Amino acid sequence: MRFMMLVKATPDSETGRLPTEAELTEMGKYNEELVKAGILLAGEGLHPSSKGARVTFSKTGNTVTDGPFSETKELVSGFWIIEVKSREEAIAWARRVPFKDGQVEIRQVASAEDFAPSDPTGELRAKEDALRAQVEAKAKA
Repeated sequence: MRFMMLVKATPDSETGRLPTEAELTEMGKYNEELVKAGILLAGEGLHPSSKGARVTFSKTGNTVTDGPFSETKELVSGFWIIEVKSREEAIAWARRVPFKDGQVEIRQVASAEDFAPSDPTGELRAKEDALRAQVEAKAKA
């Protein structure tokens, strides 16, 4: 099962403050543990929302809003994608994140099997598999 661990933004992270050397060292050790356990698929930090934009969709079109965004508690400042056996294991890993303050939200990543009722012939899944194969081939190149 794949899970995304979303690091919630804080007022501090929204200022663009870079982590200290000690914080980077702690995070590096945590990331090493994820790699050694063979569960880390991806993980990155994000720039503050002042460097971002939001696209809002409606029946009449879409609207682009430049950051920053005021509701810090609704923003994400980083993420990990891990592959583990259960939700409980994902929670256990999230509890080990070396934060002194903050919040990590855990969400299971949907898999193709979750959408099977909407794709009775399997044609859409085959197309998705082909796209994923192209992405993987590009990553290896």
